[in-house]
Amino acid sequence: MKIRLIKKKTIENYVSNNARARSSFRLWRTSLKYADWEHPDDIVALFNSADLLGKGSNRVVFDVGGNNYRMICKYLFGMTRVHLYVKWIGTHTEYDKLCNSGKQYNVSEY
Repeated sequence: MKIRLIKKKTIENYVSNNARARSSFRLWRTSLKYADWEHPDDIVALFNSADLLGKGSNRVVFDVGGNNYRMICKYLFGMTRVHLYVKWIGTHTEYDKLCNSGKQYNVSEY
């Protein structure tokens, strides 16, 4: 199934404030444009550094830009497409702080 990225404006806003991230997120979005997923394992097959979060969260963490940035998205497999909701974007260091606080399973800043 094709992927519908929800709140792509969030990514655009992030890269407008973090110019060094622009090319990395552009590459990530290009890969997503041609993706065809049937189940969550396909996410990791395409983005081998992605991590599926547990606790029934239906969330995935993408490493973007050689692990410089992290993005948490919630995924929902529908009948005809996959909806991917951007929930959080930050640096690797910011992600570590988020994990230490235990908020990676429910953060929803966007």
